[in-house]
Amino acid sequence: MSTPQAPETLHTRCCIVGGGPAGIMLGYLLARQGIDVLVLEKHADFLRDFRGDTIHPSTLELMNELGLLDEFLSRPHQEVETVSLKVGDTLLKLGDFSHLPTRCKFIVFMPQWDFLDFLVGHARSYPGFHLRMRAEAVDLIEEGGRIAGVRVTTPEGPLAVKSDLVVAADGRRSILREKAGLPVRDIGAPMDVLWLRVSKRPDDPDNLLGHIEAGRMLVMIDRGDYWQCAYLIPKGTFESVRAEGLAAFRRNLAGLAPFLGERVEEVRTWDEIRLLTVTVDRLEQWSRPGLLCIGDSAHAMSPIGGVGINLAIQDSVATANLLGPFLRQGYVEPEKVALVQKRRELPTRLTQGMQVLIQKRLIDPVLRRSAGPVSAPWFIRVMARSPWLRRIPARLIGLGFRPEHVR
Repeated sequence: MSTPQAPETLHTRCCIVGGGPAGIMLGYLLARQGIDVLVLEKHADFLRDFRGDTIHPSTLELMNELGLLDEFLSRPHQEVETVSLKVGDTLLKLGDFSHLPTRCKFIVFMPQWDFLDFLVGHARSYPGFHLRMRAEAVDLIEEGGRIAGVRVTTPEGPLAVKSDLVVAADGRRSILREKAGLPVRDIGAPMDVLWLRVSKRPDDPDNLLGHIEAGRMLVMIDRGDYWQCAYLIPKGTFESVRAEGLAAFRRNLAGLAPFLGERVEEVRTWDEIRLLTVTVDRLEQWSRPGLLCIGDSAHAMSPIGGVGINLAIQDSVATANLLGPFLRQGYVEPEKVALVQKRRELPTRLTQGMQVLIQKRLIDPVLRRSAGPVSAPWFIRVMARSPWLRRIPARLIGLGFRPEHVR
């Protein structure tokens, strides 16, 4: 009988689990403060389709504060200054970012892997930053009543990472928050999303568009030479949509965006359509001694407004600002770690409350309706008629309820 392989042991000041926007940004900010940090990412690279690619003015302002903005914007991307929604035959202009008190008065769309590669490239300039790919955290290490590290599987064998602080940034299906036994409040969502691509032509509409008809909703994001499409369906109905056949799906797609015409035929198989099971939840407690959850690990967001990445990055900035000075000294006391939740919980609750309002007043009634004309809720119609009122959703989406700044 072979003897089980003894795990390799590493020591670091802070171990961040999850190489998404929250984890990579936090690793960069801590290394910038001279703190030794290890980021663990279970995949071999960042190349995954249909991840959040929406970078809001709040995040662009942070990039400006870090001195990275001009170089960042030199990479291929798309910029959107206004957001529109087409309800039936009526086009409503809902958000105007041009009035924001920021250097960048627009939303940027950039593939998430480009954003992460950019951050990692700059983070590596600091000797304290370490990134380990194909390293999946599977359990927590507990010592003396606190979290003291994580157990990791790698192609080279098991790994034990000991650290003064473990940060769970491993997403809405966080294994670490499950292992820690942190209670989760499921807020719920009435829809799931089907992601797909359709080619774009020069004479197509140039705004970010949402299309709404009875029982159907479509959001189209301009990605330069193609549209990234989010087709909303009632929660848990993907198998019935699939059973109706791909031809029926393409007809529904063409009905929501008639200008696509024969381009809907570019969707040739169901393998080209990705299902996002929408989850909206929030931890009641974000931390335990030695452990902190941030981003989707602490609060899974609805895709409404594309705010998930930006809220997660705000968590990272708050964490670096609040805990960086203590991490330089070693173990961070639980009451200090809890400061992150104290600062970030209110903007999280308010953002999720805004998303739930839109789910209840707009998305759920539309998806439940099988036929007949549809109209936007009164508050959306009023907002669309007033240039001044259009600044409100632009500010809430573009900056959030409590934008953070790099100290």
